[in-house]
Amino acid sequence: MKHLNLPLAFGLLIGLALPAHAAGCYADYKAKQDDPLRLHYGVAQINGACDARSAAAELAPRLAAQGWTLLHVVSTFGDEGLDQRKDSAGQNYLRF
Repeated sequence: MKHLNLPLAFGLLIGLALPAHAAGCYADYKAKQDDPLRLHYGVAQINGACDARSAAAELAPRLAAQGWTLLHVVSTFGDEGLDQRKDSAGQNYLRF
């Protein structure tokens, strides 16, 4: 009977850990283009670790592919921060 409970307990622990991992990670950032100078503020979903350094490493090439240079990551946040940033990001909300 003990052998049956161990896999059940292990499965339960994994199941409880999944919702926390499934939460979204996002970064708000500032970027620029030169000649003529253009600046933008945006919000992007991050697939790697949810910290500013990882977000910058992931965002810089995405932005560069469209001719933008990442200036800096303002912050990283979860799903709860999306709505309050949507208006400020405008067309750059989840664009990159």
